[in-house]
Amino acid sequence: MKALFEQSGIKIEKEQEFAALKQSIERVLGSALIEKFFSRLEKKSVRIREFEKVLELHLIEDVDDTLKKSGKSAKQLYEALTVTDQGQMREFYLTKIEEVSAELRQKFHKIYSYY
Repeated sequence: MKALFEQSGIKIEKEQEFAALKQSIERVLGSALIEKFFSRLEKKSVRIREFEKVLELHLIEDVDDTLKKSGKSAKQLYEALTVTDQGQMREFYLTKIEEVSAELRQKFHKIYSYY
């Protein structure tokens, strides 16, 4: 069984921005949007672990209408975070992508590959 994400003991300094980005990541990696998100990654030849590239190409808000309607991009939210908050956000994202089912990981093996 995989461990659930456990936030480290470091306090989040930019709580509002952190929460907004975390919720957006949870939505795009949720069952309703995940295949659409993964398809976008494949189309743009972006590997799932390339978090900064995902942000740069606006792939999260491409799929998450809630974030898009907020007028903020995932990259803007991420850049508003402190360095330690950014580290915790990357850790959260990487943990969430590892929780994806084996079936979906196989279907989208190109974005999960290391080469």
